[in-house]
Amino acid sequence: MKRAVITGMGVVSPFGYGIGDLTAGLDTKRCSTRYIDQWASLEGLNSKVAAPLDIKPGGKIPRKYRRTMSPMSIFAAHAAEEALQSAGVDRKQVGDNPRFGCIVGHTSGSPQTLYSAYSELIKNGNYNMFAASDFFRTISHTAVLNLAQYLGITGTVMATSAACASGLQAVGAAFDLIRTGRQDMILCGGAEELHKTVTGSFDILFAASTNYNDRPEATPRPFDRDRDGLVCGEGAGILLIEELAHARARGAEIFAEVIGFHTCGNGSHISRSDPEIMQVCMETAVKAAGMNGENIDYVNAHATGTEQGDAAESSALKSIFPEGKTPVSSLKGYIGHTLGASGPIELIASLVMMRKGVIYPTLNLDNVAEDCKGVLHVQQPIEKQIHCFLKNSFAFGGINAALVCRSY
Repeated sequence: MKRAVITGMGVVSPFGYGIGDLTAGLDTKRCSTRYIDQWASLEGLNSKVAAPLDIKPGGKIPRKYRRTMSPMSIFAAHAAEEALQSAGVDRKQVGDNPRFGCIVGHTSGSPQTLYSAYSELIKNGNYNMFAASDFFRTISHTAVLNLAQYLGITGTVMATSAACASGLQAVGAAFDLIRTGRQDMILCGGAEELHKTVTGSFDILFAASTNYNDRPEATPRPFDRDRDGLVCGEGAGILLIEELAHARARGAEIFAEVIGFHTCGNGSHISRSDPEIMQVCMETAVKAAGMNGENIDYVNAHATGTEQGDAAESSALKSIFPEGKTPVSSLKGYIGHTLGASGPIELIASLVMMRKGVIYPTLNLDNVAEDCKGVLHVQQPIEKQIHCFLKNSFAFGGINAALVCRSY
Protein backbone atom coordinates (compact mmCIF):
# COMPACT_ATOMS: atom_id res chain seq x y z
CA MET A 1 0.00 0.00 0.00
CA LYS A 2 1.12 3.53 -0.77
CA ARG A 3 1.08 6.31 1.84
CA ALA A 4 -1.49 9.12 1.80
CA VAL A 5 -0.75 12.60 3.12
CA ILE A 6 -2.72 15.83 3.51
CA THR A 7 -1.19 18.67 1.52
CA GLY A 8 -4.11 21.10 1.25
CA MET A 9 -6.98 22.35 3.42
CA GLY A 10 -9.87 24.74 2.89
CA VAL A 11 -12.87 25.67 5.05
CA VAL A 12 -16.12 27.56 4.98
CA SER A 13 -17.73 27.59 8.44
CA PRO A 14 -20.32 29.61 10.38
CA PHE A 15 -17.34 31.78 11.42
CA GLY A 16 -16.66 32.79 7.82
CA TYR A 17 -14.64 31.94 4.74
CA GLY A 18 -11.24 30.36 5.30
CA ILE A 19 -9.14 28.62 7.92
CA GLY A 20 -8.17 32.01 9.37
CA ASP A 21 -11.79 32.81 10.28
CA LEU A 22 -12.32 29.33 11.73
CA THR A 23 -9.17 29.55 13.84
CA ALA A 24 -10.05 33.04 15.10
CA GLY A 25 -13.49 31.84 16.21
CA LEU A 26 -12.04 28.85 18.03
CA ASP A 27 -9.28 30.91 19.65
CA THR A 28 -11.78 33.41 21.05
CA LYS A 29 -14.22 30.68 22.20
CA ARG A 30 -17.14 32.13 20.26
CA CYS A 31 -20.42 30.33 19.77
CA SER A 32 -21.92 30.97 16.33
CA THR A 33 -25.46 29.88 17.29
CA ARG A 34 -28.13 32.53 16.66
CA TYR A 35 -31.87 32.91 17.06
CA ILE A 36 -33.40 32.79 13.57
CA ASP A 37 -36.05 35.50 13.36
CA GLN A 38 -37.60 34.05 10.19
CA TRP A 39 -38.46 30.86 12.06
CA ALA A 40 -40.31 32.61 14.89
CA SER A 41 -43.77 32.16 13.34
CA LEU A 42 -43.30 28.58 12.15
CA GLU A 43 -45.89 26.46 13.93
CA GLY A 44 -44.60 23.16 15.29
CA LEU A 45 -40.92 24.09 14.94
CA ASN A 46 -39.73 24.16 18.55
CA SER A 47 -36.06 24.78 17.78
CA LYS A 48 -35.54 28.36 16.62
CA VAL A 49 -31.74 28.39 16.68
CA ALA A 50 -29.05 27.58 14.13
CA ALA A 51 -25.45 28.41 13.18
CA PRO A 52 -25.86 30.17 9.82
CA LEU A 53 -23.26 31.63 7.50
CA ASP A 54 -23.64 34.88 5.61
CA ILE A 55 -23.59 33.50 2.09
CA LYS A 56 -20.87 35.01 -0.04
CA PRO A 57 -21.77 35.49 -3.72
CA GLY A 58 -20.19 33.14 -6.24
CA GLY A 59 -17.75 35.95 -7.01
CA LYS A 60 -15.27 34.82 -9.61
CA ILE A 61 -17.19 31.62 -10.35
CA PRO A 62 -18.39 32.08 -13.96
CA ARG A 63 -22.16 32.12 -14.41
CA LYS A 64 -22.17 28.95 -16.54
CA TYR A 65 -21.01 27.07 -13.41
CA ARG A 66 -22.70 29.22 -10.77
CA ARG A 67 -26.22 28.89 -12.23
CA THR A 68 -26.42 25.24 -11.12
CA MET A 69 -24.84 25.85 -7.72
CA SER A 70 -26.83 26.09 -4.50
CA PRO A 71 -25.09 27.47 -1.37
CA MET A 72 -23.53 24.08 -0.55
CA SER A 73 -21.81 23.89 -3.93
CA ILE A 74 -20.58 27.47 -3.62
CA PHE A 75 -19.23 26.64 -0.15
CA ALA A 76 -17.44 23.59 -1.57
CA ALA A 77 -15.94 25.64 -4.41
CA HIS A 78 -14.59 28.28 -2.00
CA ALA A 79 -13.14 25.62 0.31
CA ALA A 80 -11.60 23.70 -2.61
CA GLU A 81 -9.91 26.81 -3.94
CA GLU A 82 -8.37 27.48 -0.53
CA ALA A 83 -7.25 23.84 -0.35
CA LEU A 84 -5.55 24.07 -3.76
CA GLN A 85 -3.91 27.36 -2.86
CA SER A 86 -2.58 26.00 0.44
CA ALA A 87 -1.25 22.95 -1.42
CA GLY A 88 0.50 25.07 -4.02
CA VAL A 89 -1.45 23.36 -6.80
CA ASP A 90 -2.26 25.34 -9.94
CA ARG A 91 -5.65 24.87 -11.60
CA LYS A 92 -3.81 23.60 -14.69
CA GLN A 93 -2.69 20.56 -12.68
CA VAL A 94 -6.30 19.70 -11.90
CA GLY A 95 -8.19 19.76 -15.20
CA ASP A 96 -7.82 16.93 -17.72
CA ASN A 97 -5.69 14.89 -15.31
CA PRO A 98 -7.05 11.33 -14.94
CA ARG A 99 -4.95 10.89 -11.77
CA PHE A 100 -6.69 13.81 -9.98
CA GLY A 101 -10.04 12.97 -8.37
CA CYS A 102 -12.80 14.52 -6.28
CA ILE A 103 -15.05 13.03 -3.56
CA VAL A 104 -17.56 15.18 -1.67
CA GLY A 105 -20.32 14.09 0.69
CA HIS A 106 -23.47 15.72 2.02
CA THR A 107 -26.80 14.59 3.43
CA SER A 108 -29.04 15.46 0.45
CA GLY A 109 -29.45 17.79 -2.50
CA SER A 110 -29.99 21.49 -1.80
CA PRO A 111 -32.80 21.75 0.77
CA GLN A 112 -33.38 25.39 -0.15
CA THR A 113 -33.95 24.53 -3.81
CA LEU A 114 -36.01 21.44 -2.99
CA TYR A 115 -38.30 23.47 -0.74
CA SER A 116 -38.81 26.37 -3.14
CA ALA A 117 -39.25 24.16 -6.21
CA TYR A 118 -41.80 21.84 -4.66
CA SER A 119 -43.62 24.71 -2.97
CA GLU A 120 -44.20 26.23 -6.39
CA LEU A 121 -45.21 22.88 -7.86
CA ILE A 122 -47.73 22.16 -5.10
CA LYS A 123 -49.09 25.69 -5.29
CA ASN A 124 -49.46 25.90 -9.06
CA GLY A 125 -49.47 22.27 -10.20
CA ASN A 126 -47.28 23.26 -13.12
CA TYR A 127 -44.08 21.39 -13.95
CA ASN A 128 -43.00 24.26 -16.14
CA MET A 129 -42.10 26.01 -12.88
CA PHE A 130 -39.04 23.74 -12.64
CA ALA A 131 -35.84 25.02 -14.25
CA ALA A 132 -33.10 22.74 -15.51
CA SER A 133 -30.73 24.43 -13.07
CA ASP A 134 -33.02 23.38 -10.18
CA PHE A 135 -32.43 19.74 -11.08
CA PHE A 136 -28.66 20.10 -10.80
CA ARG A 137 -29.03 21.88 -7.43
CA THR A 138 -31.28 19.21 -5.95
CA ILE A 139 -29.60 16.09 -7.31
CA SER A 140 -28.07 13.89 -4.60
CA HIS A 141 -24.47 14.47 -5.73
CA THR A 142 -24.86 18.19 -6.43
CA ALA A 143 -21.74 19.41 -4.61
CA VAL A 144 -19.25 17.03 -6.22
CA LEU A 145 -20.96 17.36 -9.61
CA ASN A 146 -20.65 21.14 -9.57
CA LEU A 147 -17.15 21.17 -8.09
CA ALA A 148 -15.83 18.66 -10.62
CA GLN A 149 -17.32 20.64 -13.51
CA TYR A 150 -16.00 23.93 -12.16
CA LEU A 151 -12.45 22.61 -11.82
CA GLY A 152 -12.56 20.37 -14.91
CA ILE A 153 -11.79 17.21 -12.93
CA THR A 154 -11.63 14.05 -15.06
CA GLY A 155 -10.29 11.58 -12.50
CA THR A 156 -12.43 9.62 -10.06
CA VAL A 157 -15.54 11.62 -9.09
CA MET A 158 -17.68 10.21 -6.26
CA ALA A 159 -20.31 11.31 -3.76
CA THR A 160 -20.82 9.84 -0.31
CA SER A 161 -24.18 10.20 1.41
CA ALA A 162 -24.48 8.80 4.92
CA ALA A 163 -25.97 11.66 6.95
CA CYS A 164 -23.45 13.09 9.41
CA ALA A 165 -20.76 10.57 8.41
CA SER A 166 -20.85 11.66 4.75
CA GLY A 167 -17.85 13.99 4.78
CA LEU A 168 -15.55 11.73 6.78
CA GLN A 169 -16.50 8.80 4.55
CA ALA A 170 -15.39 10.94 1.60
CA VAL A 171 -11.99 11.45 3.19
CA GLY A 172 -11.76 7.74 3.97
CA ALA A 173 -12.65 6.84 0.38
CA ALA A 174 -9.96 9.20 -0.88
CA PHE A 175 -7.46 7.60 1.50
CA ASP A 176 -8.28 4.16 0.06
CA LEU A 177 -7.96 5.32 -3.56
CA ILE A 178 -4.60 6.94 -2.88
CA ARG A 179 -3.08 4.03 -0.98
CA THR A 180 -4.22 1.50 -3.61
CA GLY A 181 -2.53 3.60 -6.29
CA ARG A 182 -5.64 4.47 -8.31
CA GLN A 183 -5.21 8.24 -7.93
CA ASP A 184 -2.34 10.61 -7.13
CA MET A 185 -4.34 13.54 -5.71
CA ILE A 186 -7.94 13.85 -4.53
CA LEU A 187 -9.97 16.81 -3.30
CA CYS A 188 -12.29 15.36 -0.66
CA GLY A 189 -14.61 16.43 2.14
CA GLY A 190 -18.16 17.56 2.71
CA ALA A 191 -20.57 20.46 2.25
CA GLU A 192 -23.93 21.39 3.74
CA GLU A 193 -26.43 24.25 3.68
CA LEU A 194 -28.88 25.35 6.37
CA HIS A 195 -32.65 25.39 5.98
CA LYS A 196 -35.70 25.27 8.25
CA THR A 197 -36.63 21.85 6.89
CA VAL A 198 -33.27 20.46 8.05
CA THR A 199 -33.69 21.70 11.62
CA GLY A 200 -37.35 20.65 11.46
CA SER A 201 -36.35 17.07 10.63
CA PHE A 202 -34.23 16.84 13.78
CA ASP A 203 -36.92 18.60 15.79
CA ILE A 204 -39.46 15.93 14.79
CA LEU A 205 -37.00 13.31 16.06
CA PHE A 206 -36.61 15.19 19.38
CA ALA A 207 -32.92 15.64 18.58
CA ALA A 208 -32.79 19.45 18.13
CA SER A 209 -32.06 21.94 20.91
CA THR A 210 -35.25 23.69 22.08
CA ASN A 211 -34.52 25.05 25.57
CA TYR A 212 -32.15 27.86 24.62
CA ASN A 213 -34.09 29.92 22.09
CA ASP A 214 -33.80 32.89 24.45
CA ARG A 215 -30.01 32.50 24.86
CA PRO A 216 -28.68 30.81 21.74
CA GLU A 217 -25.03 31.26 22.66
CA ALA A 218 -25.53 28.61 25.37
CA THR A 219 -26.30 25.77 22.94
CA PRO A 220 -25.38 23.15 21.83
CA ARG A 221 -23.85 21.68 24.97
CA PRO A 222 -21.89 18.52 24.11
CA PHE A 223 -21.41 16.14 27.07
CA ASP A 224 -23.06 18.64 29.42
CA ARG A 225 -25.60 17.85 32.12
CA ASP A 226 -28.04 20.33 30.60
CA ARG A 227 -27.64 19.39 26.93
CA ASP A 228 -30.92 19.15 25.05
CA GLY A 229 -30.04 18.49 21.41
CA LEU A 230 -28.08 19.60 18.39
CA VAL A 231 -27.96 22.92 16.53
CA CYS A 232 -27.72 22.76 12.74
CA GLY A 233 -24.94 24.68 10.99
CA GLU A 234 -23.61 24.98 7.44
CA GLY A 235 -20.37 25.20 5.51
CA ALA A 236 -17.78 23.01 3.79
CA GLY A 237 -14.46 21.37 4.56
CA ILE A 238 -12.24 20.24 1.68
CA LEU A 239 -8.83 18.55 1.94
CA LEU A 240 -6.29 17.58 -0.68
CA ILE A 241 -5.11 14.02 -0.08
CA GLU A 242 -2.00 13.09 -2.02
CA GLU A 243 0.25 10.08 -2.52
CA LEU A 244 3.42 10.64 -0.47
CA ALA A 245 6.00 10.18 -3.24
CA HIS A 246 3.99 12.46 -5.52
CA ALA A 247 3.84 15.14 -2.83
CA ARG A 248 7.55 14.90 -2.09
CA ALA A 249 8.45 15.03 -5.79
CA ARG A 250 6.76 18.41 -6.16
CA GLY A 251 8.12 19.72 -2.83
CA ALA A 252 4.70 20.05 -1.20
CA GLU A 253 4.26 21.01 2.44
CA ILE A 254 2.73 18.06 4.29
CA PHE A 255 0.27 18.86 7.07
CA ALA A 256 -0.24 15.27 8.28
CA GLU A 257 -0.47 11.67 7.18
CA VAL A 258 -3.70 9.67 7.11
CA ILE A 259 -2.90 6.26 8.56
CA GLY A 260 -6.18 4.59 9.48
CA PHE A 261 -9.87 4.60 8.59
CA HIS A 262 -12.92 2.47 9.24
CA THR A 263 -16.64 2.81 8.60
CA CYS A 264 -19.39 0.40 9.61
CA GLY A 265 -23.08 0.07 10.48
CA ASN A 266 -24.58 -1.01 13.78
CA GLY A 267 -27.31 -3.16 12.25
CA SER A 268 -29.44 -2.75 15.36
CA HIS A 269 -31.33 0.57 15.44
CA ILE A 270 -32.01 3.26 12.87
CA SER A 271 -31.74 6.25 15.21
CA ARG A 272 -30.19 5.06 18.49
CA SER A 273 -26.40 5.01 18.74
CA ASP A 274 -24.78 1.71 19.67
CA PRO A 275 -21.74 2.22 21.94
CA GLU A 276 -20.41 -1.27 21.25
CA ILE A 277 -20.29 -0.71 17.49
CA MET A 278 -18.88 2.79 17.99
CA GLN A 279 -16.10 1.13 19.96
CA VAL A 280 -15.54 -1.42 17.17
CA CYS A 281 -15.34 1.38 14.59
CA MET A 282 -12.77 3.38 16.55
CA GLU A 283 -10.68 0.34 17.53
CA THR A 284 -10.62 -0.96 13.95
CA ALA A 285 -9.45 2.42 12.62
CA VAL A 286 -6.75 2.65 15.29
CA LYS A 287 -5.63 -0.95 14.63
CA ALA A 288 -5.53 -0.31 10.88
CA ALA A 289 -3.20 2.60 11.64
CA GLY A 290 -0.87 0.21 13.48
CA MET A 291 -1.65 1.97 16.74
CA ASN A 292 -3.38 1.34 20.03
CA GLY A 293 -5.25 3.55 22.49
CA GLU A 294 -2.03 4.66 24.19
CA ASN A 295 -0.72 6.12 20.92
CA ILE A 296 -3.68 8.49 20.50
CA ASP A 297 -2.90 11.96 21.85
CA TYR A 298 -6.33 13.47 21.23
CA VAL A 299 -9.85 12.48 20.18
CA ASN A 300 -12.04 14.93 18.29
CA ALA A 301 -15.46 13.60 19.23
CA HIS A 302 -18.60 13.65 17.13
CA ALA A 303 -20.61 14.73 20.22
CA THR A 304 -23.49 16.85 18.93
CA GLY A 305 -25.20 17.63 22.24
CA THR A 306 -27.95 15.00 22.02
CA GLU A 307 -28.67 13.08 25.20
CA GLN A 308 -28.36 9.56 23.81
CA GLY A 309 -25.59 10.18 21.27
CA ASP A 310 -23.16 11.85 23.68
CA ALA A 311 -23.73 9.16 26.32
CA ALA A 312 -23.10 6.36 23.81
CA GLU A 313 -19.90 7.95 22.48
CA SER A 314 -18.64 8.52 26.02
CA SER A 315 -19.28 4.88 26.86
CA ALA A 316 -17.36 3.74 23.78
CA LEU A 317 -14.46 6.09 24.53
CA LYS A 318 -14.21 4.81 28.12
CA SER A 319 -13.84 1.28 26.77
CA ILE A 320 -10.88 2.27 24.59
CA PHE A 321 -9.26 4.78 26.93
CA PRO A 322 -10.19 3.30 30.33
CA GLU A 323 -7.97 5.49 32.48
CA GLY A 324 -9.23 8.73 30.98
CA LYS A 325 -5.75 9.88 29.98
CA THR A 326 -6.57 10.86 26.41
CA PRO A 327 -8.05 14.37 25.99
CA VAL A 328 -11.43 14.48 24.26
CA SER A 329 -13.31 17.52 22.97
CA SER A 330 -16.14 18.41 20.59
CA LEU A 331 -16.29 21.50 18.39
CA LYS A 332 -20.08 21.54 17.96
CA GLY A 333 -20.46 24.21 20.67
CA TYR A 334 -18.59 26.65 18.41
CA ILE A 335 -20.03 25.98 14.95
CA GLY A 336 -23.08 23.80 15.54
CA HIS A 337 -23.55 20.54 13.71
CA THR A 338 -22.62 21.05 10.07
CA LEU A 339 -23.94 17.56 9.30
CA GLY A 340 -22.24 16.06 6.23
CA ALA A 341 -19.53 18.74 6.40
CA SER A 342 -18.83 18.26 10.11
CA GLY A 343 -16.24 15.49 9.76
CA PRO A 344 -13.93 17.36 7.33
CA ILE A 345 -14.38 20.78 9.00
CA GLU A 346 -13.54 19.34 12.43
CA LEU A 347 -10.73 17.25 10.94
CA ILE A 348 -9.17 20.44 9.58
CA ALA A 349 -9.63 22.13 12.98
CA SER A 350 -7.83 19.16 14.56
CA LEU A 351 -4.96 19.62 12.10
CA VAL A 352 -4.83 23.29 13.14
CA MET A 353 -4.57 22.15 16.77
CA MET A 354 -1.77 19.77 15.80
CA ARG A 355 0.18 22.61 14.22
CA LYS A 356 -0.46 25.04 17.09
CA GLY A 357 0.21 22.53 19.87
CA VAL A 358 -3.09 23.31 21.58
CA ILE A 359 -6.35 21.44 22.18
CA TYR A 360 -9.51 23.53 21.98
CA PRO A 361 -12.01 22.81 24.76
CA THR A 362 -15.63 21.75 24.38
CA LEU A 363 -17.59 24.99 24.45
CA ASN A 364 -20.65 25.17 26.75
CA LEU A 365 -19.46 22.16 28.73
CA ASP A 366 -19.99 23.53 32.26
CA ASN A 367 -21.03 20.40 34.14
CA VAL A 368 -20.08 17.00 32.75
CA ALA A 369 -23.17 14.79 32.69
CA GLU A 370 -23.16 11.63 34.79
CA ASP A 371 -23.63 9.47 31.70
CA CYS A 372 -20.61 11.14 30.03
CA LYS A 373 -18.11 10.83 32.89
CA GLY A 374 -15.03 8.64 32.80
CA VAL A 375 -13.58 10.53 29.82
CA LEU A 376 -10.90 13.23 30.00
CA HIS A 377 -13.08 16.10 28.77
CA VAL A 378 -11.23 19.27 27.80
CA GLN A 379 -12.96 22.25 29.42
CA GLN A 380 -10.08 24.74 29.12
CA PRO A 381 -7.45 25.04 26.37
CA ILE A 382 -4.59 22.58 26.83
CA GLU A 383 -1.10 23.10 25.44
CA LYS A 384 -0.10 19.70 24.12
CA GLN A 385 1.90 18.30 21.24
CA ILE A 386 -0.42 16.13 19.17
CA HIS A 387 1.41 13.45 17.21
CA CYS A 388 -1.58 11.24 16.50
CA PHE A 389 -5.31 11.91 16.77
CA LEU A 390 -8.64 10.19 16.15
CA LYS A 391 -11.61 11.87 14.46
CA ASN A 392 -15.13 10.45 14.90
CA SER A 393 -18.34 10.86 12.87
CA PHE A 394 -21.47 8.96 13.90
CA ALA A 395 -24.67 9.24 11.87
CA PHE A 396 -28.37 8.40 12.01
CA GLY A 397 -28.95 5.04 10.39
CA GLY A 398 -26.30 3.55 12.65
CA ILE A 399 -23.47 4.52 10.27
CA ASN A 400 -20.14 5.13 11.97
CA ALA A 401 -16.81 6.45 10.69
CA ALA A 402 -13.43 7.03 12.34
CA LEU A 403 -10.17 8.33 10.90
CA VAL A 404 -6.63 8.45 12.33
CA CYS A 405 -4.01 11.06 11.40
CA ARG A 406 -0.42 11.51 12.59
CA SER A 407 2.09 14.30 12.25
CA TYR A 408 4.60 14.01 9.42
